[in-house]
Amino acid sequence: MRAAALVLAFAALPALAFQNDIPASQLPAQARETLRLIKHNGPFPYAQDGSTFANREKRLPMRAHGYYREYTVKAAGAGDRGPQRIVAGNGGEFYYTNDHYRTFRRIRE
Repeated sequence: MRAAALVLAFAALPALAFQNDIPASQLPAQARETLRLIKHNGPFPYAQDGSTFANREKRLPMRAHGYYREYTVKAAGAGDRGPQRIVAGNGGEFYYTNDHYRTFRRIRE
């Protein structure tokens, strides 16, 4: 199979095919709070929350630009935004990263 065909096949996979899952109940408390805020449309603690996540690292399923939005998981005692994020897809899926986009785990509710 050609590489382009593999990319298209992967992009067409349902979100259920994502390999690294984490139950929402096992997220850190701050991540569960961020997920709650996302579902209630805020208010968010950072101006960048809700901005487009471009998936430049290509760690999530490939989708059209603008499909993903990112939200900061507020880190207790951190002087900046820290490395934790939740990325939300327009299809209702959520992904958690605790290492600033190096790895992602799909959140299962």
